[in-house]
Amino acid sequence: MSFPGLLNYWVALILLVCGLIIVMDSRNLVKKLVGLGIFQSAVFLVFITLGKKSDGSAPILDASVSVYSNPLPHVLILTAIVVGVATTAVGLALVARIRRAYGTIDEDEIDDRPEVEPEIVP
Repeated sequence: MSFPGLLNYWVALILLVCGLIIVMDSRNLVKKLVGLGIFQSAVFLVFITLGKKSDGSAPILDASVSVYSNPLPHVLILTAIVVGVATTAVGLALVARIRRAYGTIDEDEIDDRPEVEPEIVP
């Protein structure tokens, strides 16, 4: 395989590394969620790339077509995108709640605070 054939894998690898570095290096909780989103996009790209077959056609029965691409990875990724958006929304809601309770979204500042019971706001 030549380089253009592997381009999707290289892009996915770069996205994986960038997302992982953002998650591990950043102390800001919102930046961590952004890093997880980038990491998740790289996984989506890998699965979609694996689902495409060279010279494959859509899985519609036709006498002239003999090679079909598998639609299952694409369907699974559509579901994963919806779950990823919902998970990101929950993560952002938790970050907003942490900000309201502790006054910051920086991990170091939260860790340095003495153990106090945050106020419960309905």
